Amino acid sequence: MTQPPKPAAPAAAGRGNMKAELSDHFKQYKHVWVFIEQERGVVHPVSFELLGEARKLADKLGVEVAGVVCGAPGEATKMAAAEAFCYGADVVYLCEDPVLEHYRNEPYTKAMTDIVNTYKPEILLLGATTLGRDLAGSVATTLATGLTADCTELAVDADKSLGATRPTFGGSLLCTIYTLNYRPQMATIRPRVMAMPPRVDKPIGRIIEHRLDMAEDNIITKVLAFLPDRDSNKSNLAYADVVVAGGMGLGSPENFQLVKRLASTIGAEYGCSRPVVQKGWLTADRQIGQTGKTIRPKLYICAGISGAIQHRVGVEGADMIVAINTDKNAPIFEIAHVGIVADALKVLPALTEAFRRRLSPHNRDKLAS
Repeated sequence: MTQPPKPAAPAAAGRGNMKAELSDHFKQYKHVWVFIEQERGVVHPVSFELLGEARKLADKLGVEVAGVVCGAPGEATKMAAAEAFCYGADVVYLCEDPVLEHYRNEPYTKAMTDIVNTYKPEILLLGATTLGRDLAGSVATTLATGLTADCTELAVDADKSLGATRPTFGGSLLCTIYTLNYRPQMATIRPRVMAMPPRVDKPIGRIIEHRLDMAEDNIITKVLAFLPDRDSNKSNLAYADVVVAGGMGLGSPENFQLVKRLASTIGAEYGCSRPVVQKGWLTADRQIGQTGKTIRPKLYICAGISGAIQHRVGVEGADMIVAINTDKNAPIFEIAHVGIVADALKVLPALTEAFRRRLSPHNRDKLAS
């Protein structure tokens, strides 16, 4: 099936009588910034995804892309800055200070607000991660500007205002939100919503260092220890190459063993739709969709999922979508590349057996030769 066309970029005319009326102060704000999130020396991939999206916005606006890196002095922080250039940054604002070794809301909020007030970006993007959400809310509140959370699409209007689109009313509608009269225009975007841009080796470019004037004694929160999450069963849906998921059409929690068996056979992650989590059949970390995990796998097999808008938004970036449903009019078929109108309870075991035979050691050797 062919995919329906994506909605056109928001137009200024669609805002009715609302017009951008910036004060002279805010007219000085230029460029598109991305907060480069790192934790324990590792940059979160969402930061690179956002640099790719920032490049598109900046090209339309005729401005630069900047990465903002905050952390403790050391090799990891400098490497994060260097990588930002490889994913499209024209300049990096670097704030190194011992108090930024671990993420804490107070020092990171001060660092970000100080840098924004000094260098004045017109757009600031952050990942909608646990860290990014915490920081974005505090920064927007401190700066007294608008923040659109969990966006699925960003576009620039004819008057150069940012239109940030996100699901609302429980994922049943998409709305586009503007911050017309304040700057910066802020938005958070979930991991895997935007495509990862190609990495291109580049030399370290222009770095602007910013000093954080904050003493450890003035920070209330203290980090006593770091306890890593050792849950081996925790999902990695967002970055899985293959995902198998089930919905309420499977009929019972016991039938999810069919989804798990297929996933195990082909080395995939498994997940579900939101109603399944609401019923308590699977845990929330397995939920796929705008209100769960956004995924961009090479292959997505979904069984018994009708395809509510919040689910479709969360999976439409998949390279190949195979949908199994008894209802030929199910919305999921609108975005599926392959649609199978059949009982998932019969199709899933058949697929598992077919893959098991094809991936058996004997056939694997034949395929290799």
